[in-house]
Amino acid sequence: MAKEKSAAPVEHVIESGSDEEIEFIIQENPKKKWTSYIWDTLDKSPQERRFLFKLDAAVLTFASLGYFIKYLDQSNINNAFVSGMKEDLNLYGNQLNYMTTAWTVGYVIGEIPSNILLTRVRPSIWIPACEVVWTVLTMCLSRCNTASQVYALRFLVGLAESAFYPGMQYVIGSWYRKDELAKRSCIFHTSSAIGTMFSGYLMAAVYHLEGKGGFRGWQWLFIIDGVISLPIAIAGFFMLPDVPEISRAWYFSKAELGYAKKRMELEGRENRKPYTKAKFKKILTSWHIYGLSLLYITFNNSGGSTPVFAQFLKDSVNPKYTVSQINTYPTGTYAVQVVSTLAYAWISDSLLNGRRWPPIVFGGVINIISYVSLAVWDIPMGWKWTCYYICGCGYGLSGLIMAWGHEICNDDNEERAIVIATMNEMAYVMQAWLPLIVWQQIDAPQYQKGFITVSCLSTLLIITAFAVRYLWKRELLRKRIAAESDSGSSQAIEAVKVE
Repeated sequence: MAKEKSAAPVEHVIESGSDEEIEFIIQENPKKKWTSYIWDTLDKSPQERRFLFKLDAAVLTFASLGYFIKYLDQSNINNAFVSGMKEDLNLYGNQLNYMTTAWTVGYVIGEIPSNILLTRVRPSIWIPACEVVWTVLTMCLSRCNTASQVYALRFLVGLAESAFYPGMQYVIGSWYRKDELAKRSCIFHTSSAIGTMFSGYLMAAVYHLEGKGGFRGWQWLFIIDGVISLPIAIAGFFMLPDVPEISRAWYFSKAELGYAKKRMELEGRENRKPYTKAKFKKILTSWHIYGLSLLYITFNNSGGSTPVFAQFLKDSVNPKYTVSQINTYPTGTYAVQVVSTLAYAWISDSLLNGRRWPPIVFGGVINIISYVSLAVWDIPMGWKWTCYYICGCGYGLSGLIMAWGHEICNDDNEERAIVIATMNEMAYVMQAWLPLIVWQQIDAPQYQKGFITVSCLSTLLIITAFAVRYLWKRELLRKRIAAESDSGSSQAIEAVKVE
């Protein structure tokens, strides 16, 4: 079968209706230059580069800072626990697991309603407001005297934080084209690892405030987290541009907003439409919501949220590690996550021409190698440390999977919002109970049940990635056949190459 020739670039010109006439040239099938492999705006027109610079400066800056403080405020419980909170509040059972579960339950309850709400209200109001709420609640954790008080506040923090990640993924997916999307989603996601790393460094630093003002070191962690978070939350009211069709961002001209809408039109990304029974039926009967949710469930429950490395260091006798070392050494895992996440994004967007599944499979394979080795446990100490570090390669797939979800649900805005939220929510539904069974604190540091579970989930991740790839290729082929049939074309249909 003859190979179909790539279409020549088609140019669309948009002019502003204001006094300042600006032309934007959009190419439907742009020819890539080598500079695009470094950064995708380098081979675009000056006007387009200016637009994307503004968009990146606003959306990526706020998204990354917001996700940084989210993970700072989410993961600080683990650092506080190993830095005196355990002893002060008499937490010698599975209370840490219950604290994590309380946060997860709140997070799960809020995600889908929040994303449905985002298709009807302005993200620039809803998302920053939720950030302010969780920031205040995080500071209140410093005053807790019992485990029950921590459970209640952690639930409310999770409920407030539920708006951020799926909401910002929805916003990012509303502005960027396919060759830009994975890089932005992954840059956004790396800030979670940086937040987790910084929480460790911050705990090591504020531990020296022990006793100042009548507060213990772990209490100072919650207070300083809130001080860092509040200005970022307030900035969101001014930085977020909403979505193109309703944006009123002060930093975009009228021409640039028209250009943004046209970009999404050419990408096939639908605008907001009313919710109907037919729409809900279409969403719930499609493989999209189930296949993508399973893919994200298997990724998200593959060990990244458990402090196994810190527990290993805390229980070590020879040598005995200090509180500072226990908080800082595990941050190397998240450094590996940052590097691998960015590598996946550039490779997927540029070298793999938008294919998302190969890095997902690679991350799953590294997870299997790491956690099977840790399940064996009696391995050389150097290899054990290596496994704790390289498993970070499996933590950095979130942005890539979310980008794939945006592309698969491209032609229905409401489906895209609901599916993105459902992917994240169902992953946390499983996370609400799974750690109570396989990551029990009493098993530390040899979490054999947890290590085996992650190995099995990573195997299922790989299988699901291939299944999603197959189903999407089949769907695209059917759409192409239907389109050519409607146009009366008799030209042979070749296999869909987009994956």
